Amino acid sequence: MSILKKISLVLLTALCSSLMFSCSKNDAAPVLTPAQLLAATPWETTNAKNNNGQDVPLTDANVSNFVGFAYFKEDGTFTMYNLDDTPKMHGDWSVSADGKTRTIVAKNDAGAVLFTRAVDITVLAKQEFTYRIYPDNSDHTVYYDIIHTPTTHIEP
Repeated sequence: MSILKKISLVLLTALCSSLMFSCSKNDAAPVLTPAQLLAATPWETTNAKNNNGQDVPLTDANVSNFVGFAYFKEDGTFTMYNLDDTPKMHGDWSVSADGKTRTIVAKNDAGAVLFTRAVDITVLAKQEFTYRIYPDNSDHTVYYDIIHTPTTHIEP
C-alpha cells in the first residue's frame, strides 16, 4: 500500500505541474479599437464592387474619385494620394466607436474645411477596409463598395 501511495503522489505531482506550466500567460494579440485598426497600416484601393457584387474598374467614373493610397494616423489626421502618388487630400478623420462609420474632414493647406464625408464601413479587419458610397444619398439600392487592402507603399 505504501508503494501505491508513493506512485499516486508522484502522478498527482506530475499532473499538477503540467497544469501549472500549461497555463502560461496569454500571448494573444491585443484587441484593437476600430480607429486603431484603421491607423495600423497604410491602405491601397484594390477593388470596387457595385450593388450586384460585380467588380467595377477603378477607372470607372462612379469610383475613381475614391481610389488611391490612404494614410490614417493615430493623431486623427490623414493624407491621401492618387495611385500615381500625386496628392489627393488631407485633413482629420475619425471612426465611430462601433466601427460602422468613418468620417473625414478634408482641409486645404490653410486648414479651412473643404468638405466632410461620412461613409458606412462594411469591413474593417487587418487585411481589408471596405466602405460604401451612394451616388444618390436618397437611393440606397444603388451603391459601390470601395475595397482597400494593406500596402507597404511608403507615403510620398
